[in-house]
Amino acid sequence: MNVIVAVDNNWGIGKDGTQNIIIPEDRKYFREKTLGSTIIVGRRTVLDFPGQKPLPGRRNIILSRNPSFSIEGATVASSIDEVFRETAHDENVFVVGGAMVFHLLLNYCDTAYITKFYTTAESDVYFPNLDAMPNWVLRESSDVFESQGITFAYHRYENVSPLRYTQEAR
Repeated sequence: MNVIVAVDNNWGIGKDGTQNIIIPEDRKYFREKTLGSTIIVGRRTVLDFPGQKPLPGRRNIILSRNPSFSIEGATVASSIDEVFRETAHDENVFVVGGAMVFHLLLNYCDTAYITKFYTTAESDVYFPNLDAMPNWVLRESSDVFESQGITFAYHRYENVSPLRYTQEAR
C-alpha cells in the first residue's frame, strides 16, 4: 500500500476542505502514479473531486462511516476491515486522502510519494511529518522544479516497519 500527497513546508495539505496548493505538474504526477491503480479516499475528499465523482481510470474505494452513502462508479467501505478485504488482491493501492484516511492507514503503507512545496500555505489540515518519524526514511528526491512561482520536488519515502493488517493489529 502506498500513500500520495502534496505538502507545504509545514506538512500542511489543506484549508477549509480543499487542497491548499494546486499546480498542473502535481496533478499530472498524481495522475501518472495512480492511473490503473486502486485509490482509497474519504467521503469528504471525493466530494471535492471534479463533479464530485470517482476518479476515472482507477478503482475508487471510498471510506465512509455513513452506511447509506453510495456513489456510482465506486465501492464504499465503512471500516478499515472492509478496505483491506476490498484491496486484498489489488496489486497497486494508493491512499489519497483526506486527513482522517491518512491517519487511519499511513502506518500500513510501505511507500509515500510526497510532492513537497517549498513554501508555506495557510492550512488547517496537516499530514504527519515523515522526516520526524523514525520508521519513514527518505529514499529518493527529484530535482527542484518551479511552477507558478512555487518551487517543489518529488520525494519517495519508505516505511521500514509498516504494520501488516490483521484484525488483531487494529
